Amino acid sequence: MTETQAKTETFTVTGMAEAAAESVNRRRRTYEQYVQPCLAELFGTTMFVFVGCASVIANGAMSVLQPAVGHGLALGVIIMVLGQISGGHFNPAVSLSVYLCGGMKLVLLIPYILVQMLGGIIGAGLVKAVYNPGVYDLSSGGAFVVSEGELVRCTLAEVMMSLLLTTVVCMGAVNRQTSTPVAGFCIGLTVTANIIAGGSISGACMNPARAFGPAVVVNHWTHHWVYWVGPICGALLTVSFLRLLFGDHKTRIWLK
Repeated sequence: MTETQAKTETFTVTGMAEAAAESVNRRRRTYEQYVQPCLAELFGTTMFVFVGCASVIANGAMSVLQPAVGHGLALGVIIMVLGQISGGHFNPAVSLSVYLCGGMKLVLLIPYILVQMLGGIIGAGLVKAVYNPGVYDLSSGGAFVVSEGELVRCTLAEVMMSLLLTTVVCMGAVNRQTSTPVAGFCIGLTVTANIIAGGSISGACMNPARAFGPAVVVNHWTHHWVYWVGPICGALLTVSFLRLLFGDHKTRIWLK
């Protein structure tokens, strides 16, 4: 083999190795940027809804304290563990507010919402599999129940509690000026405080996925729209406040 042929073969082998390495890196980046975050949202939402529904069923509708602590602790811990992968949303209203505040890509918004809803169904289904049917039925599987005469009050309560939750999320995790490494802890405390304050009014859902999962499993859809309209309106109010008033110069749409 001549020296020229040896060099050509070396270059060819090196080029093939570099191409293979680039292909692996491209697949890895795709997985880490798009697939892994969705899997984290699916897993996190499943765990959150499982613990949330279980805390309601185990409580037996005696007080709001046990569900408040159960939801808050579960959400805070899951955000701290999975937040670096997906942002730790586990809530369609949170994903919407984070996207509109510039905290995530549009291409992930719909997949996030879909896997969150699926996670809600899986979590609620696991609760049904774990609990005795008699105990499970007493609390409607952790589903939210609204009476006809309380629709306005419940919707307004969901708007206000979701406003507080999404404000803490966007200010603590998205807005650069106010972001904090303990955002997950603050979000968990916010959920706990909201359930203590509003659990007796609307159930303090603040999360369409948390309402959707049990609704599917127990087939309870009466006034289910309250738990979509309220959280989404609260999220849109948060976006308005950040974009107009409280956001940093990259988030605000005026006086940049």
